[in-house]
Amino acid sequence: MSETLPSIGELLTATVPMVRTLNLEYVETSAEHAVLRLPDQPEFGNHVGGPHAGAMFTLAESASGAIVLAAFGDQLSRAVPLPVRAEIDFKKVAKGMVTATARLGRPAAEVIAELDEGRRPEFPVHVAITREDGAVTGEMAVIWTLRPQS
Repeated sequence: MSETLPSIGELLTATVPMVRTLNLEYVETSAEHAVLRLPDQPEFGNHVGGPHAGAMFTLAESASGAIVLAAFGDQLSRAVPLPVRAEIDFKKVAKGMVTATARLGRPAAEVIAELDEGRRPEFPVHVAITREDGAVTGEMAVIWTLRPQS
């Protein structure tokens, strides 16, 4: 009998309470990109009828974390992934459901090579937030690190 491991989305939904609070949906998660959705939920709205900026920040940061786990999950026995800093730019008013797509800003092999050298690598993750019509409503850059285990 073979057991299947939980997907990254299932793992993060089970272990990160904010993911459950906002009802984030993991559409796709791979080492190349992660796609998450924030459903249209009035209780997380803002004064212009779209999703609150904090909810969109959490959506984008969660997408960045999903790709980090997909790309570096095999390094967890020796390093802890941690966000270092994040910056978000709101481009257009978001309405309805929004989607965040995250991509690594450096090849994973370069980051792992720095870790192999005993360094604490930092690397960017770029996230685009889009409306259902495809318009980019926001962009986020999150700098992550792999902190070596003590």
